[in-house]
Amino acid sequence: MSAWIPWAAFAATLVGALLFWHGAHAPRVGDKAAPTSAERAEAAGLRPSTLIVDYRDDLSEQAMAAHGYPRTAIGDYSARDHLYRLDFASADGAAAALGKLSGDPDVESVDYDSTVSLSPDEQNEELAAGAGSMEAECGAGKGTAADFPNDACFKYQWHLRQIGMPEAWKRGTGAGAVVAVIDTGVTKVGDLASTKFVPGYNFIANNTNADDDHGHGTHVAGTIAESTNNRLGVAGVAYGAAIMPLKVLSARGSGSSAGIAQAIRWAADHGANVINMSLGGPFAVGAIANAVKYAHGKGVVIVAAAGNDGNGRVGYPARYPGVIAVAATQFDESTTFYSNWGPAIDIAAPGGNVRVDQNGDGQPDGVLQHTIVPGDIGRTDYLWFMGTSMATPHVAGVAALLVGAGVRRPEAVEEILLATARQPKGRTGTAGTRIDDHYGAGIVDAAAALHKARDGRGAGELGLGFAASLLGLALLRRRGLAVAPLGLGFAAALLAGSSGLFFLPGLTPESWTHAQAAAGILSGGITDLSGGPLSATLLYSALLPVGLVALLYGVRRLRPALAGFGFGVAGALLFTAIAHTVDLRFVPDALEPIWLAGQAALAGLVATACLRRG
Repeated sequence: MSAWIPWAAFAATLVGALLFWHGAHAPRVGDKAAPTSAERAEAAGLRPSTLIVDYRDDLSEQAMAAHGYPRTAIGDYSARDHLYRLDFASADGAAAALGKLSGDPDVESVDYDSTVSLSPDEQNEELAAGAGSMEAECGAGKGTAADFPNDACFKYQWHLRQIGMPEAWKRGTGAGAVVAVIDTGVTKVGDLASTKFVPGYNFIANNTNADDDHGHGTHVAGTIAESTNNRLGVAGVAYGAAIMPLKVLSARGSGSSAGIAQAIRWAADHGANVINMSLGGPFAVGAIANAVKYAHGKGVVIVAAAGNDGNGRVGYPARYPGVIAVAATQFDESTTFYSNWGPAIDIAAPGGNVRVDQNGDGQPDGVLQHTIVPGDIGRTDYLWFMGTSMATPHVAGVAALLVGAGVRRPEAVEEILLATARQPKGRTGTAGTRIDDHYGAGIVDAAAALHKARDGRGAGELGLGFAASLLGLALLRRRGLAVAPLGLGFAAALLAGSSGLFFLPGLTPESWTHAQAAAGILSGGITDLSGGPLSATLLYSALLPVGLVALLYGVRRLRPALAGFGFGVAGALLFTAIAHTVDLRFVPDALEPIWLAGQAALAGLVATACLRRG
């Protein structure tokens, strides 16, 4: 009998432990029940009873209706991009539909809808850190006319000097580029008065009024293209570029992932060259991934914030392929306490830290821009914000500078940005080589990027143009034909022709650009605000030299200049074919080098004909 005593004691102990565990975990009166999966989804920002479905673009209304789910348009653009919301009475109904639609060949993607919100740090802390209004100090006429830029408060914009803007502005301003700001909207505050705007859209209210009712989007737009050298306020990276305001976040700084997906496609269809998304979330959303792929395929550079969680997980949309993910630095060039990091980080840029004054100027080390005041949108001020949201527009602005310099292909823009990124202070290494998961390739360097785009390309175009000239001369002499004297006119025209394709796409008149935009919106058609398919395709052709020769060949003394121009254009086209820097509309990607090389050959043949004596 005594042998059973230890076992009985063990059993009693086990039963007691189980009863204690049950008592500790059993619900009591007044206790909250354990959260359901739907509640956990809501807490994480998902909407468990709402799906976002991206149907195939070529699907008919009848085919979409045949799926049996009542659809709600995300906005007027749903008729074009086939992105719809499906609302269900319960999370179970949504889950069942999700499973069914996930394998449907008519559906490109289906996800739970989710909410995207701005970081609290960006919305609130920078206001508490400020030391009163800056409107008086940064006001009109306060800048010194002899300085460049002469903006009164440029002295506080350490962040623009960190990326080399004073030197970069000598090489370009982003003229001809259109940057879509997908954010809380943009209000044309006083220091954006001279900045070019193209029509945008409000995906919250589903109308064309994309004004800001928060402050975040206006601040972001200022970093990209604030009116500069106007003796007022502050400066912007690509102040010659145009802003396309796309409102996807409400006055509270939140919005639906569906609206963001639609805004990306809208921007691509209406001529944006660069998209800035200073927003994000932890979830991958198929509709946004599809929209990113669509925009990238249409030649749009996409830049997004890494996130402000201070952890090793880069948020979406920055993590998608084809998106340049941006981390944030502060004045001393270390990455900030809030900036996310990870293998997906591509590059770093100043995002600021309003908790410190490392430069000793008596002001918080945030990013300074003119905007409406969050929580008091009837008032404007020059405010210091911080976040990867503030870092992102620095990179988007430099991307716009490259677009304005003639680099149109997203892969080429990203390649230049990463290849010219510099090492932060205290680091040694080769520029453009990946540093680590905090900086990516390094800190964006606007001056170096423009130098690589302009000077490297210019030398290549001129060199190939000169080579084409020698080839034409050799061809004539081999056939025993006399060559006309060349002279200075030939050399000057060779230089002009080799550099002409470099800047012509950025010379689209603003009035034509706005007329295009209005026509595109009214007709629902696709509008290219960067100059249209004409500027991207016909200007990168032999059209100009052939046309000039047709008009002026009869003027004998002009033939050397016509020949020089033709050879110069031939060199520019050959360089573009090799470097693959432009995205030609209506020409398949695989055929672009063939098109460009063929046009170069035509320009060279026309030029050779002009060299013959007689």
